[in-house]
Formats: sequence, structure tokens, C-alpha cells
Amino acid sequence: MADGNLNYKAATSIHEFTVKNVKDEDIKLEAYKGHVCIIVNVASHCGLAANNYKQLNELYEQYGESKGLRILAFPCNQFAGQEPGNSEEIVCFAKDHKVKFDLFAKIDVNGDNANPLWKFLKHKQGGTLGSFIKWNFTKFIVNKDGVPVERHGPNTDPIDLVKSLEKYW
Repeated sequence: MADGNLNYKAATSIHEFTVKNVKDEDIKLEAYKGHVCIIVNVASHCGLAANNYKQLNELYEQYGESKGLRILAFPCNQFAGQEPGNSEEIVCFAKDHKVKFDLFAKIDVNGDNANPLWKFLKHKQGGTLGSFIKWNFTKFIVNKDGVPVERHGPNTDPIDLVKSLEKYW
């Protein structure tokens, strides 16, 4: 059941999904059971990248060990072509930004080819103007049971998620 063909509407948690990491290895998201997660679509060439990567790193450094926070970053090239690189280039960018959180393979977050995990996230936490993802760095907070509990837009700084995260630790 935990594969790319999973019916996202029938799923109850992210733990039912398997996704590819940036090294093209299958990762079962059940590995994140018991962890509060931030799932975010990222883009190296986006104007929001430097600030978001910096603050996501800070959140991870501050709460990764102490609270078990996990950050799952999914590169996406669907917004103004701002993630044109291949996995190797994405890894280099992440290394330059000293990324310590988990990086996954480049995916689509909207449309027919959207990754099933992202279809699930949008299904559970629709947006104000429709459930589609509107831009890079849309952030979903997922509780320890793997349920998406909040959605925050690209203009929400990661550091501003702390108050929300505290509800789920």
C-alpha cells in the first residue's frame, strides 16, 4: 500500500507513503512516526530560498535533537522554473547552504503528475484560494501521528512556525 500508487484520498497519515530521497532511494515515511515534521517545497533559484534555508536550518538545529523535529524538503521546478537543476546540482546548493535536514527527489506538487504525498497534503490542508500550491516554500506542519495539521504560505518565515510547532510537541 505504501507506494506511488497509493490512493491519497484513502490515506490517513504521511506514514503510508514512500518517496524518493535526493539520492533516488526509497524512503518509507513511517520512519518519521513520533516526529513533528515540516514538509516544504523548495527551489534553489527562488528569491525566498536564502532566508528559508537559513531559518529551516536554525529550526532543525534548535529542535531536531531536543524535540524531534524533522524537516522534509522537496525540490520543485513548477514555479517560474526556479529549480532547474538535477539532483547533483540541488545537493551542491544544499551543501552551500549547510542544509542538515532531509532532502528528497525533485517532484511536481501540482497537476496530474503531482507526487501522491503532496496530493494528500493538499487534500488534508487545502489553501484559502484552492488547494493547489501557489509558490515555492509552502510549509505543512505534520503532527507525530503523521496527520497534516497546518498549512503556511511562502511568505511565512520558518522561524514564525515555532508557536505552531509547540502545540504538537
